[in-house]
Amino acid sequence: METSEAILKIKNIEVKYHEVILVLKGVSIEVPHGGIVALLGANGAGKSTTLKAISGLLKTEDGEVTDGSIEYEGKPIHHAKAAKIAKSGIVQVIEGRKVFEHLTVEENLKVGAHLRKTGSVKEGLQMVYHYFPRLLEKRFETAGFVSGGEQQMAVVGRAMMTEPKLILLDEPSMGLAPMLIHEIFKIITKLNREERISILLVEQNVKLALTTAPYAYVMETGRIVMDDTSEKLSQNEDIKDFYLGMGGGEKKNFRDVKHYKRRKRWLS
Repeated sequence: METSEAILKIKNIEVKYHEVILVLKGVSIEVPHGGIVALLGANGAGKSTTLKAISGLLKTEDGEVTDGSIEYEGKPIHHAKAAKIAKSGIVQVIEGRKVFEHLTVEENLKVGAHLRKTGSVKEGLQMVYHYFPRLLEKRFETAGFVSGGEQQMAVVGRAMMTEPKLILLDEPSMGLAPMLIHEIFKIITKLNREERISILLVEQNVKLALTTAPYAYVMETGRIVMDDTSEKLSQNEDIKDFYLGMGGGEKKNFRDVKHYKRRKRWLS
């Protein structure tokens, strides 16, 4: 996908940890203004590393973008500090429902308010409670004692409190019951549609991700090996076989499939 209307452009980046471990190898991704894009792949493919490269959190793990560029609203950010990136309107929702367990749900939400530039904290809370009415009911309860689904709602709500332009969502469905997963994803879709917040979604539930995002990239061992509209990807025989469990055969690796190898853009 190439568009001049992209809020985020990742151009052929390489990422190394500890200056020697090459994790991302020539990754290119675009997220359009007001759009949702999914990044798919198995554990260890490099999805979370990609999000951390965007948000600046790589540096906390001795990681670095060593080649290529990341542009946000037309400006390079791949060497910027995480705090500056967050202030510019990018917020990452880290996997694992990272709430401040000793604070109440509402106090967790208010933590995100320090990055607000326009609306008041009260206005921010009203918006969050509009999308997550369950959090309104739980606002005075200690965050460490509410359900996993409510904690996930709280961390997404905390991200909303920052007045983000781009949210990086890392595995929002992890460890949640199916009913809660669909509830949260319905809200995420509504947020994108009504607030025009751009979203880059990392998700292992491929069927759900392809239903939520109109466009998706598939990552394997640090490379983007396929990208297309979600409609086309959901009909792709390899995607059906590897991720949707519809191929009828045993699970294989992309590299084992000759006809797929011919489609890999990065092979000479």
